[in-house]
Amino acid sequence: MSKSEPASGTTPSAPTEGSTESSATDFRAGFVGLLGPPNAGKSSLLNRILGERLAIVSAKPQTTRSRILGILPRENAQLLFLDTPGRHVSPKKLNEALNKVVEEVARDCDVACLLVDRTEGWTDVHDELAGSLIAMRRPTVIVGTKCDLPRAQGKDWPIEAAPEQWPACTVSSLTGEGVTALLAMIVEALPASPPLYGEDELTDRPMRWLCAEMIRESVFEMLDKELPYSMAVEVLRYDESNPKMLKIGANLLVERDSQKRIVVGRGGSMVKNIGIRSRKSIEAWVGCRVHLELFVKVDPTWLKNGRRIQELGYQ
Repeated sequence: MSKSEPASGTTPSAPTEGSTESSATDFRAGFVGLLGPPNAGKSSLLNRILGERLAIVSAKPQTTRSRILGILPRENAQLLFLDTPGRHVSPKKLNEALNKVVEEVARDCDVACLLVDRTEGWTDVHDELAGSLIAMRRPTVIVGTKCDLPRAQGKDWPIEAAPEQWPACTVSSLTGEGVTALLAMIVEALPASPPLYGEDELTDRPMRWLCAEMIRESVFEMLDKELPYSMAVEVLRYDESNPKMLKIGANLLVERDSQKRIVVGRGGSMVKNIGIRSRKSIEAWVGCRVHLELFVKVDPTWLKNGRRIQELGYQ
């Protein structure tokens, strides 16, 4: 999927007088894995870097369920960011699938960014990921996130437990502090390569999938406690034949009838409010009116069925 306008704050400055354009041999391109535990700020950082709300964000941990590619063009480089689910140990089939995504990105990326929530510090998950990245000899940058929060102030940085051979920086996805320095570190570590995607491309995800994610973001924001983790969004209809009106029909999948009653709400009030919030988000993204129909369906097996998880795009 592409966007016609460049991301705000990411366009490189014009060459200074007397400078020359970089030759093809000077160009760098590659995949940058954003790795870390749940709620480390991976999706927020991706959105800040791109200047677009590509990945859904929630205060609840473990919101991301898939690898999301975000493409950032620079004057002499193309950075291909891969947002990933938070690394989390769990016997559930869905969590096994999500951890597999993390492992694949760590293995296949050209540069890794290991994100550390400054308010939480270094964890066992960081030890595990760092051990894998060292074994694979993967160039890595340690990124301290949420540096604007008061709880992050006064805490040791760089973290003593982190590998000393890796460069480190701190960033704020809210203010943008430190992002320019982080991008410079990443470009320096990327391999020489021509661009791997077109100049106007933003992601490899289709709009249909992105709309499903925006609906799921509304589910996380409007439903309490553990219920959003037991839910999925299945887009059944995606009709863009009318350029002035996008028509979407989707199922909100739950495991049990008791959950369905909560999601529907009294007189259908909850599912209606989820639809209103989702429609506004999608309209802001696609730039046209949206007709959205949501249905709540009980599917007791979706969290346990690997094939079903893959069909829903969470692998």
